[in-house]
Amino acid sequence: MRLVQVLVPKGTREAILGELDEEGVDYAVWEETGRGEFEAVVSFPIPRSGVEPVLDRLRAAGVEEDAYTIVQSTETVVSRRIGALRERYTDLRISRDELVARAADLAPETSTYAAFLVLSTVIAAMGLLLDSAATIIGAMVIAPLMGPAISASVGTVVDEPDLARRGIVLQVGGLVLAVACAAVLGTILKTTVLVPPGLDITEVPQIAERTHPNFLSLFLALGSGIAASISIIRGAGSALIGVAIAVALVPPAATAGLGIAWGVPLVFVTASTLVLVNLLAINLSALVMLWLSGYRPQRHSRVEGARSALLKRSARLIGALLVLSVVLGSVTFASFQVATFEQETNAELDAMFDGPEYEGTSLVETGVEYDGVDFVLGNPAEVRVVVGLDESDPPPNLASMIDTRLTRATNEPVSVQVVYTLSQQSE
Repeated sequence: MRLVQVLVPKGTREAILGELDEEGVDYAVWEETGRGEFEAVVSFPIPRSGVEPVLDRLRAAGVEEDAYTIVQSTETVVSRRIGALRERYTDLRISRDELVARAADLAPETSTYAAFLVLSTVIAAMGLLLDSAATIIGAMVIAPLMGPAISASVGTVVDEPDLARRGIVLQVGGLVLAVACAAVLGTILKTTVLVPPGLDITEVPQIAERTHPNFLSLFLALGSGIAASISIIRGAGSALIGVAIAVALVPPAATAGLGIAWGVPLVFVTASTLVLVNLLAINLSALVMLWLSGYRPQRHSRVEGARSALLKRSARLIGALLVLSVVLGSVTFASFQVATFEQETNAELDAMFDGPEYEGTSLVETGVEYDGVDFVLGNPAEVRVVVGLDESDPPPNLASMIDTRLTRATNEPVSVQVVYTLSQQSE
């Protein structure tokens, strides 16, 4: 429920009260003595989905846009008379004016935004280097990148160009600031004792996780954008925290910065792809959800312009996502091929050592060093096979035989290393 208070301009009192009577809204009226151009203050309770249509009627009756209209959230309204309004306004979405106000709050002042972004980036970078998932989640919670994406989408849909422009600027500036901050921090840490010398960041699990974006990342981001839109449309802003954790914008941006600091271009490219896909998909799904939810500019003459701006921005977002999908598709296909190679290698080795020609030997362990980069560049997979012997001589040219068999089975170049272990069995 919402409590609405409206300043009534002189000469419009009867028309405004008549509109409220036609809507079946109970109201209270006070004489207004503070400003000469207004004669009264009208206050009335109404379900939140009824705020927008009722205010539209009041504006048509003479309520001026430059006057004060206050919409307050109420804990409860105790009255049997409100039942008819509840039955009429059953939609769960908030009004257009309330949506714009919430979207403006999600695009904070530049100093506040930059401070939270730098702090979240520092925390994320530390969590990545420490391989600490809990620390990274903390960075996601305070990261402010999600808000401007929603603000830009709201500004586009309801034709508030200043809000849309500010949301876009904060997103672009925020990404650049996050990457630069992580790069500077990484460069400084490399010269201290806080980071082990010779650290290979590609071997850190939390960093490696953000250097393998695939199409699942795109679907996750689209779903997160829908969830973020629903949360603000329904007035459940607390759900944005969960969405921020799910889509994770700052950690991949910090990963890209660390890639610059350590001089690993592949880390920078793949992590940048992930964060761009996430952010673009959130913007696209938020635009579509807000428009489908029925939000439009207040003036009907501006609806067509808003629709045109929506289509143009959506086309740009889709085009950018299609370009980035080339990287996503490559990583997805390479990951599939690597997983297939590992499965086929293990199956071939198990079948090989189960044969009678290798009696007296046993397959102890298999290790495969092969990733998507090796697949794309055509580098051979490195296979390490540990073979157990029961006091018999090792089979001659075993590494070559394994190499030939795996190459034939997988159709991939292979480099095989065989390590023997001698075992004895007590009687």
